[in-house]
Amino acid sequence: FRHTSAYDTLIAEYLTSKVKEEFPESITVTYEKVQDLRYGENPHQKAGFYKSSFAGYSIGNAVQLHGKELSYNNIQDANAALEILKEFTKPTVVAVKHMNPCGVGSGENIDEAWNRAYEADKISIFGGIVAANSVITKEVAEKLSALFLEIVIAPGYEKEALEIITQKKNIRVMKLELNSNIVNKKKITSVMDGALIQEFDEKNISKDELVCVTDRKPTEDEIEDLIFNWNVVKHVKSNAIVVGKNNQTIGVGAGQMNRVGAAKIALEQGGKKCNGAVMASDAFFPMADTVEMAAKFGIKAIIQPGGSIKDSLSIEECNKHGIAMVFTGVRHFKH
Repeated sequence: FRHTSAYDTLIAEYLTSKVKEEFPESITVTYEKVQDLRYGENPHQKAGFYKSSFAGYSIGNAVQLHGKELSYNNIQDANAALEILKEFTKPTVVAVKHMNPCGVGSGENIDEAWNRAYEADKISIFGGIVAANSVITKEVAEKLSALFLEIVIAPGYEKEALEIITQKKNIRVMKLELNSNIVNKKKITSVMDGALIQEFDEKNISKDELVCVTDRKPTEDEIEDLIFNWNVVKHVKSNAIVVGKNNQTIGVGAGQMNRVGAAKIALEQGGKKCNGAVMASDAFFPMADTVEMAAKFGIKAIIQPGGSIKDSLSIEECNKHGIAMVFTGVRHFKH
């Protein structure tokens, strides 16, 4: 019955897509078991890992080359890292801890990208997940092996690099083709005896779509940094603030109950590095207090959705301190 039910579900999914019904009156989904898990988020919770029958860009399709079996939390973190990595085309490294990025760096090569991601937060990366969109070199492998990491994911590894990383018994080394597309465009989130279904947040923005609302306009370098940090803050739990410069995050404030609290965490983490950096916010500023705090740390440009009835307060505060601010018109809440 499970076999025929899965078969009927695939037919129903196909026909539903043909008539272009996005949210029909009833939905049946089917997944294939990847593996049993020792436990879920905590040892007292039973768990298993399943993937879609047509999964593309997915941790479920990654090939494990070395290490212990993946845990429930490993899979969650790895998925979060892959979601962020999908935003970037330049050589990029993403470090994730508890489903939030603790460091993201892009560069001309994977070594430069790794250095930026690591320098972003040397403390939080301990016990984290590292995902890269370029082949891991021997030089990067030596730096990775000097740390305690749960997982490394990449499209490939140089022979010497793999030999170095696998000297550590327990680290999970994964290989995943990163050029494949996400096949299932719907995200399913379970609630008690139900589910929420929505499209994945794939909305991107180009520099031509940015609307500058301040007297000072951002420079070309600042625009590049604004978009880089905007692509990161999109994947940080709300309320979210990301501070960075030169294709590197330097402060991440995640999951706070108020926006100025998220900004305080990001700015204090960045410290003196914030001088001349940019700030990204996943939603609008309801007050001018976030801008006021950003000015104290030397932030030079801000990107945010705009749309608050009090936008004028933030704009005035930016003009007061010579900060450039651009609106995207797009919000990126993540719960």
